[in-house]
Amino acid sequence: MSKLTAAISAVGGYVPKFILTNKMLEGMVDTNDEWITTRTGIKERRVLKEDEGEGTSYLAIKAANDLIEKGGVDPTEIDLVMVATATPDGMVASTAAFVASEIGATNAFGYDLLAACSSFLFGMSTAASYIESGRYKKVLLIGADKMSSIIDYTDRTTCIIFGDGAGAVLFEPNTEGLGLQDEYLRADGSGRKFLGMDAGGSIMPATEETVKNRKHFIYQDGKSVFKFAVSNMADVAARIMESNELTDEDISWLVPHQANKRIIDATARRMGLDNSKVMTNIQKYGNTTSATLPLLLYDYEDQLKKGDNLVFAAFGGGFTWGSIYLKWAYDK
Repeated sequence: MSKLTAAISAVGGYVPKFILTNKMLEGMVDTNDEWITTRTGIKERRVLKEDEGEGTSYLAIKAANDLIEKGGVDPTEIDLVMVATATPDGMVASTAAFVASEIGATNAFGYDLLAACSSFLFGMSTAASYIESGRYKKVLLIGADKMSSIIDYTDRTTCIIFGDGAGAVLFEPNTEGLGLQDEYLRADGSGRKFLGMDAGGSIMPATEETVKNRKHFIYQDGKSVFKFAVSNMADVAARIMESNELTDEDISWLVPHQANKRIIDATARRMGLDNSKVMTNIQKYGNTTSATLPLLLYDYEDQLKKGDNLVFAAFGGGFTWGSIYLKWAYDK
């Protein structure tokens, strides 16, 4: 009997209509288009406005419904819905449970997974484990974040980077040797002092003072985060290549977290990859946190071929980081 692996069988995505350009940001904070583009590679990002929809669940539902429609998926056959996110609709109640109900996945259970920008990558590992166990047949993994809800648009260190969006993938069993092949995932809790949000959790609950002092917005020490991200994303991507005896010629695509174009370039160089093998959309979406990896698959789906070797790499606050080696399972 062939070994059971977990393969991606369908992809969906969604980004809001409103486009926040670098030019617009010039009128909001002390910055300019050249400075942003040179340091990050970002030209514009999407923002979910209230007249279109509310909350991360709106983005997740849109991406999931796109997948269901394009893939001809019966939502009642979905066993599990996971929403990888750093911006859930609210505390306590699971965003994934609401999403499952709204898309008609009435036979599924659901929960959220939070690991900052590595959330979707860690979710891939979790989804694959459920499939490989043989207990579940269809696992829907959604990466979605409404980063605009926790961004201080007077802080030029963060407001230029992040955008809103969602991407979704369906994992199913595969007996052809395709799907997730290997992973290398890591975390270092000391990193949370460099990138995070002070208030809103159990350490610093919301008060009049925390709101007045703008403690409910994310902050980052840009230099420290950049240094850690460059070294760690490149290291894990190179490690996954070495452990699976992959050369640059074996790899069809690098699927890197879209945090900063310089970090992406450094990772590709470490892997010895030509830019033509590197997926990028940071220029039009910015950093959508949990949604960057699935949105890359969404944008590049037409170029993917059955059997392609994909290396995913991500780095997020906390710190969290890792790499996954996956063989693509279908032709569009």
